[in-house]
Amino acid sequence: MVKIETKLPKEKKKPKKKNGKGVRFTIILVISILLVFALAFAYWAYQTVMSPNVTTPEGKDAVVFVPTGSSYDDLQAILSEAKVLDKEQSFNWVAKHKELPTNVRPGRYVLKNGMSNNQLVNMLRGGLQTPVNVTFNNVRDVDQLAGRIAKQIEADSASISNLFHNEGYIRQLGFNDYTLPALFLPDTYQFYWNTDAEGFAARMFQEYSKFWTEERKKQAQNLGLSPIQVSILASIVNKETNMTDEMPRVAGVYLNRLKSNWLLQADPTLIFAWNDYSIRRVLNVHKEIESPYNTYKYVGLPPGPICIPSVAAVKAVLNAEQHHYYYFCAKEDFSGYHNFAKTLAEHNRNAARYQQALNQRGIR
Repeated sequence: MVKIETKLPKEKKKPKKKNGKGVRFTIILVISILLVFALAFAYWAYQTVMSPNVTTPEGKDAVVFVPTGSSYDDLQAILSEAKVLDKEQSFNWVAKHKELPTNVRPGRYVLKNGMSNNQLVNMLRGGLQTPVNVTFNNVRDVDQLAGRIAKQIEADSASISNLFHNEGYIRQLGFNDYTLPALFLPDTYQFYWNTDAEGFAARMFQEYSKFWTEERKKQAQNLGLSPIQVSILASIVNKETNMTDEMPRVAGVYLNRLKSNWLLQADPTLIFAWNDYSIRRVLNVHKEIESPYNTYKYVGLPPGPICIPSVAAVKAVLNAEQHHYYYFCAKEDFSGYHNFAKTLAEHNRNAARYQQALNQRGIR
């Protein structure tokens, strides 16, 4: 008898379930690590962007100049030379992320001690420069003015002087080569450092237009003068006296001569004609020069100012003292003031005293 064995199929083993707690722990661990890195990076970025990174000498404001046309490399060199950055690398990181390399703006920037990279980059990228005070006074002519201005703004003296001699340009402003000095009113003005020659001239024209109000134009008209003629006469007054309180009286003398169709006989115009500012005593030989500025030869005002007149002198002409003086001569005490006279005889006596004082001092 054959014994038949019956084998039951083996029961399949069920796969073991993974530990759910382990998976969750791994996920939490990874997230935690990423979060720590993220927080660490955020803290580093915040410190890089917002922490102080500018240290100025002795804690005082530092000034840097970024010339027109500067690249980012130029800017880096300027800041490096100024030695104001504690960490140049961190500044560069912020600058590049805020696109400063493609937005470098020229100007004069005042850096304060303790500024952050963010503040510095925003200042430079936005062109938030601090204006400069531009001052000029006691200026002989427009070329000397160009030199003075070029020391205070970015424009060089050649570009300014060339513009002042550009006939087409100055004609558009209502002036010519003789009368252009009348455009400028000595004072202190605020400019951005990177102002060019045309920007300076345009601002001066704006100030000139602002000064010559309808009221002042009316004052000039009442004197029989145009605004430019007022400036021409003011330039003579300026060279005759440094005493502001005496200017209206001196202006009155010249206005009396103009009204009477006299020669102005103003010594400063001869010095201008000779272009010799070393002359201390005008002699008869100086009166022979052939020049439209020779007021001993030609009646009326010269063709243009003999200097850039002060605002005080311009106002003195507009508010000239009304009197009957036709002559004046420097006082023999060398105080800077003058003796005034109504007649030639009186004037000659004043002049004799002054000539004697000159001789005593050896002034020839």
